[in-house]
Amino acid sequence: SNIVFAHNKKRLIMSTVGKPIECKAMVARAAKQPLSLETITVDPPKAGEVRVKVIANALCHTDIYTLDGFDPEGLFPCILGHEAGCIVESVGEGVTSVAPGDHVIPCYTPQCCEAQCIFCQSPKTNLCPKIRSSQGQGIMPDGSVRFKDAEGNPIYHFMGCSTMSEYTVLAEISCAKINDAAPLDKVCLFGCGVSTGLGAVWNTCKVEVNSTVAVFGLGAVGLAVIQGAKMAGASKIIAVDVLPGKFPAAIKMGATDTVDSSKLDKPVQSHIAGELTQWGVDYSFDCTGNTNVMRAALECAHRGWGTSCVIGVAASGHEISTRPFQLVTGRVWKGTAFGGFKSRRDVPLLVERFMAGKLPIEDYITHEFDGVEGTNDAIDALHGGSCLRAVVKY
Repeated sequence: SNIVFAHNKKRLIMSTVGKPIECKAMVARAAKQPLSLETITVDPPKAGEVRVKVIANALCHTDIYTLDGFDPEGLFPCILGHEAGCIVESVGEGVTSVAPGDHVIPCYTPQCCEAQCIFCQSPKTNLCPKIRSSQGQGIMPDGSVRFKDAEGNPIYHFMGCSTMSEYTVLAEISCAKINDAAPLDKVCLFGCGVSTGLGAVWNTCKVEVNSTVAVFGLGAVGLAVIQGAKMAGASKIIAVDVLPGKFPAAIKMGATDTVDSSKLDKPVQSHIAGELTQWGVDYSFDCTGNTNVMRAALECAHRGWGTSCVIGVAASGHEISTRPFQLVTGRVWKGTAFGGFKSRRDVPLLVERFMAGKLPIEDYITHEFDGVEGTNDAIDALHGGSCLRAVVKY
């Protein structure tokens, strides 16, 4: 479809610029309901916005978390999806960083790059708040939506992306422009999970050579943490899960030890800090969203200097706990969003590393489906437990 689109680029763009586009989308009508295949209308982009044709979308657990009703910001009806590879169809007034025909990865963590944005100007964070409030309300920055259903009723946006649609509209500051030669059905993974895991290691924790690491939860994010830790030179990487079927993939990524925490006769933190290591690991990562696991990850961190990083998103209302003595005795508890990567600057660089053969990501893609209507099958695959990333090609 990339090649066909490239050949027809000029004709397609001439025929649709400034006009509404009718296309297929998977609409989430209510929590805990299968997505419904619908023909929707996607309005043209307004000032500072970009309309894109979605070529491939990878399913992330955050989509399922919202669909299952756990997201306090979840709004229905909406179009989910936020890990995608797209081609720009048209741009709104004032857009300069991308043009029709450019290949982009939508980023739910935007980067406005404005001189007065203290977040974008700080090297300490990637959390640009420029469109945070509107994005959380399922609307575009001007307060309206770009999607309508067959009856003309509005459909909410999701995470500023909404890529379970053949076309979507993004804020310009959410578009990471990438190498046109990169396969969109692979590099779409850099839109969320893989980047998050790698960045937690490289940016948030800055894991050093010879470090010891424990990773809790071996989905795509957990495996990306393992991959990033191995690339950083970690000497011991302990992979923890309750599904031993996930261990071979973890070992392939670089895990040196595996632990099925459900089979232990003691808390997993006592097993790691006491048996597998004397004092705990230098770095631990929670990739589960389970607050009990977050505690275990902190408490297996090394006395005096261990750092534990929360990556998993907990269900609304859940709180973390530990004894303050854990922190008094030198442990650090931190968290990360999108791995600390500044999206528009860093995602293109991750793609370049992939293109150079230095950052393989093919092993994450365990399932592939064709057509936006294949999304419900992808959701079933993700629920099945053996799926890391299911990519749906439109």
